[in-house]
Amino acid sequence: MKILVIEDEPKAAEYLRQGLSESGYTVEVAHNGIDGLHAAANGDHDLLVLDVMLPGIDGFAVLSALRTSRQTPVLMLTARGKTDDKLRGFELGADDYLVKPFQFPELLARVRALLKRGQPAGADPTLRVGDLEIDPVRHRATRGGQRIQLTAKEFALLSLLAQRSGEVLSRTQIASLVWDIHFDSDSNVVEVAVRRLRAKVDDPFADKLIHTVRGVGYVLDQRPGA
Repeated sequence: MKILVIEDEPKAAEYLRQGLSESGYTVEVAHNGIDGLHAAANGDHDLLVLDVMLPGIDGFAVLSALRTSRQTPVLMLTARGKTDDKLRGFELGADDYLVKPFQFPELLARVRALLKRGQPAGADPTLRVGDLEIDPVRHRATRGGQRIQLTAKEFALLSLLAQRSGEVLSRTQIASLVWDIHFDSDSNVVEVAVRRLRAKVDDPFADKLIHTVRGVGYVLDQRPGA
């Protein structure tokens, strides 16, 4: 699932980006209200984490403008703890409100609750490709019923490939979505990560799911005989 974080404080934005990425989510970050509103209005995010105190336009203005066209779940973050600020946020359409400072496990629990609320009743969040199953809630991956032990980055990479199953993702896309970095043609970070992931997901099994498309990138797909 894709989350947009709109937070102007660099350390806080990186803290959220890293924590949510390691929890298996694809994270995009905007550092001011104008860029955040543009990204939210034109993206396909499943959730927004929105700070109130932003340069350009504040979080309340972002939320108000967004609600004219989108009903994306919004978790507001702010150092303000006053009741009237909370009420204003809820009146404008916020789905939840968390006051800084907070512990990341609390934020993660609220994020998961909002994402689950947005799913149809009885919807199963598990991602499946062939005999591979990825449970983003329990942060668990299995293949053929066997548990696959993955690092946080490996889980994030596998989740991304599974979410976009059948779609070839370039090295640039993967580097941006998993590591939040601009791809350097001299860097082999993506190749190394894919190789390590293959050793766990594909090597012990006859059917291979992670495929290389030369000159383009990688795709997770079930291909008979592959």
